[in-house]
Amino acid sequence: MHTDISKRHDFVLLFDVVDGNPNGDPDAGNLPRIDPETMQGIVTDVCLKRKVRDWVDQHHGTKPTTKIYVQRGEALITKHKRAYDAEGLKSTGTKQRVEDIERARAWMCRNFYDIRMFGAVMSVGVNCGQVRGPVQLTFARSIDPVTLLDLSITRVAVTREEDALVRETEEGKASGKQTEMGRKALVPYGLYRAYGFVSPHLARDTGATDEDLALFWDALQGMWDADRSASRGLLSCRGLYVFTHERPAGNAPAHHLFDLVSIARDPEVETPREFRHYRVTVDEANLPEGVTLTRLVG
Repeated sequence: MHTDISKRHDFVLLFDVVDGNPNGDPDAGNLPRIDPETMQGIVTDVCLKRKVRDWVDQHHGTKPTTKIYVQRGEALITKHKRAYDAEGLKSTGTKQRVEDIERARAWMCRNFYDIRMFGAVMSVGVNCGQVRGPVQLTFARSIDPVTLLDLSITRVAVTREEDALVRETEEGKASGKQTEMGRKALVPYGLYRAYGFVSPHLARDTGATDEDLALFWDALQGMWDADRSASRGLLSCRGLYVFTHERPAGNAPAHHLFDLVSIARDPEVETPREFRHYRVTVDEANLPEGVTLTRLVG
C-alpha cells in the first residue's frame, strides 16, 4: 500500500550522523546548522531533496522520464527551451499563450522526476509555468542538543608556488611555508527526525506514478551511501515509517500519527554517541482506523 500514489501518505524519517557535518550553514562559516535557542541540529528540506535527486540521477538518470531538473552543469532555462522545442512552441515572453505554457509544463512533468515529485517554479525566462509537487518534507531536527566542533587541520602542501620559495632575510635564508592550516566543522553525534507528506491530489496533477513513489522510498533508504564525503562523516538511515490512509483526504491528522513514533534516550546515557543509546517505539496498537503502517526501516 505504501507505493500507491492514489492514497495519502505521511512518513517519519530518522537518520544520524557520526563525526560529520550533515548540513553546513554558509552564513555561519559552514558550521553545522543549529537552532540557537535549543542547540538542536537542523538539516534543511533542500538538503534532503538534493540527496534524493542525486540518488535518482545516479541510478536512473539515463531513462527519459527520470531526468533531474535541478542539478549542476546546465542552466534551468536551457531545459525550458528543450520543452518548447519538443512541443514545437515559440517563446514570446510575457505574451505567451496559456495553452503553450500548459503544454510545456506537461512536457517538463513527464520528463523530469524531481518536477513530478517536488514541484518547480519554471516561469522565469522561457515560461513553463509552475508545479506544486505531491511530496513535501520538513526540516530535520535532532532529538537532543548537538555539540559543534570546529577543528584545526593541516596539509603538508601549499597552494601557491611563491609560498614555498626560500627567501633571503636579514638573518639569512629562510625556508618557505611547509604546511597550510584549515578548519573542519562537525557534530560528534546527532540523531535527526524529519517528517514528510505525499498528496494524491497533487500527484494526479503532476502525473506522478506508483513507480515514482516506490523510487522515492528507495532513494530515502539508499541516498546516504550514494552521497559519501569526508566532511559529512557517517550518515545513516535509521528509520522510515510510512502511514498510509485509506481515504485520499486522510483518516487522521498527520501530527497524531507522528506522535505514535516515540524516541527516547537511554536514561543511563548522559551523552549519546551511538544509535543504540536511543529507544525508538511505535504505538501500533493506537493506529487510527483506516491507517496502515509500513516499516521500511526500523
